[in-house]
Amino acid sequence: MGPRRTLLASIVTHAVLVVATVVTLYPALWVVKMALSPSQGFASASASASLWPEGATLANFRDVVSTTDLQGRWLFGRQLLNSVVVSVTVTMIGLVLSTSAAYALSRFRFAGRGATLRAFLLSQLFPGVVTSIPLYVLLDRLGLLDRLAGLVVVYATTSIPFCTFMLKGYFDTLPRELEEAVLLDGGTRFTAFWRVALPLARPALAVTALFSFLSAWNEFILAATFINEPARTTLPVALQRYVGDYSTEWGHFAAGAILVSLPVMALFFAIEKHLVGGITAGGVKG
Repeated sequence: MGPRRTLLASIVTHAVLVVATVVTLYPALWVVKMALSPSQGFASASASASLWPEGATLANFRDVVSTTDLQGRWLFGRQLLNSVVVSVTVTMIGLVLSTSAAYALSRFRFAGRGATLRAFLLSQLFPGVVTSIPLYVLLDRLGLLDRLAGLVVVYATTSIPFCTFMLKGYFDTLPRELEEAVLLDGGTRFTAFWRVALPLARPALAVTALFSFLSAWNEFILAATFINEPARTTLPVALQRYVGDYSTEWGHFAAGAILVSLPVMALFFAIEKHLVGGITAGGVKG
């Protein structure tokens, strides 16, 4: 291939990438435009094709962050804390339980192993909306309605099976010789799991943690069903109040959507090196 063809291929490739980037970022930039627009109407924000609104202001962000309840308490702060507590708790529970379960399902052969895997798979076939009624009844009998603990239990039932499948598949790819070397040196199975398998599975653990956090952070339907008190709702439910029967406060909604997405972006950048990383070292003794 001559230099002219190489240059032409490079130009075409970069042009396609630029177009794809613009198409991908345009909706996000439009949300930023509505958040900075002084008007709450969608038509006024759409009047100009420019992505920068006229008279840009941070008033929508201030209005969303400074929201208070009827008693004058800072409502946005409480809802942000609720989302963080629920998401972090679900992530920790999902990691602890799914990691040990996935390792056992990957390394051991025992009665009921196949049935357990099929049961986990079956639990993923039903969306959360289908199970909302039985879950509501169970939470009501347990006294967990309108409580954050109830949301944690509900989200964990969805997170653990999926995370177990993800981690099991990753553990299956790890060489058993590394763990057998630990056992030959007098180590226990737990030592092999803690000192060898878990460090090597760090990329899979990062992906699992990110999924668990996102699933709990972004969930709306179940949170709106099981939590009624505004001070105990999560941020996705809080965004609903900007959508009315006859009108929508688009500026406030867009500003709230950006604020809700910021912790997720921060988490992604914090664990990015683990997401793109792999197994960089390892070996067996000769």
